[in-house]
Amino acid sequence: MGEGLGFYKEYISGMMAGLATVAVGHPFDTVKVKLQKHNTEVQGLRYKNGLHCASRILQTEGVKGLYRGATSSFLGMAFESSLMFGIYSQAKLFLRGSLPDDGPRPEIIVPSAMFGGAIISFVLCPTELVKCRMQIQGTDSLVPNFRRYTSPLDCALQTVRNEGVIGIFRGGSATLLRECTGNAVFFTVYEYLRYHIHSRLEGSKLKDGYLVDMGIGVLTGGLGGIACWSAVLPFDVAKTIIQTSPDKATETNPLKVLRSIHKRAGVKGCYAGLGPTIVRAFPANAAAIVAWEFSMKVLGIKRD
Repeated sequence: MGEGLGFYKEYISGMMAGLATVAVGHPFDTVKVKLQKHNTEVQGLRYKNGLHCASRILQTEGVKGLYRGATSSFLGMAFESSLMFGIYSQAKLFLRGSLPDDGPRPEIIVPSAMFGGAIISFVLCPTELVKCRMQIQGTDSLVPNFRRYTSPLDCALQTVRNEGVIGIFRGGSATLLRECTGNAVFFTVYEYLRYHIHSRLEGSKLKDGYLVDMGIGVLTGGLGGIACWSAVLPFDVAKTIIQTSPDKATETNPLKVLRSIHKRAGVKGCYAGLGPTIVRAFPANAAAIVAWEFSMKVLGIKRD
């Protein structure tokens, strides 16, 4: 995978994957966050489903409402994906060592993905806190007008001013659990599917076609995304509740938060936003993998 200082190319490819993810997936993420905030609260409007929520946003704010908080997402995801894909690739290469390249190995994939997930959780936590606080404003917001933010920078500055530097990292435990678990699931599904599909195409004229590679990327990335988010959505719900609560004394233990949500809203509450999350997971993660693989090919990085 690259020689000498060529490893930087893997980080550039990861950055492109992050930008593609936000461009495709942010509107679905806005709907998901609103569902998680509104449909787990005792008071306020409850949305019937993701489509109801999306239509409310479009009616009152237009398309820009679906991209509320996208600035911090583009910045955060570009950096986060650059780190995630770069660290994953480097860790996998290190752990493989001199072992033969005879297919995916869970003892290499899982720790590489979890290590990358742990590192990026420290980057993601503050950017997602800003994103979530921006997203819950606007349509049907439970946030009083005098407490609303004018921009992502205003949100970050007010959070640090009111809650201290530690406040910007609220929800860190939930983010860590989500990223370690989610990336382990995502890359395991992605690597195994990719390996088996390419094995089936071995010797075929289709094997090296660009459109075929893109199709495989769409399928493996999309299914990996669905598997990932199906596994970690409860952690994401807990993170949203922790990060958007105006109360400094709010519970920050994600397991206790989930227990509280379960008491109020049952299992359905722990999976609030499941519809838009799954609908988003396929195209957003498919876009990420296609952008990642295409960027690596352009930069001359050979995949194992």
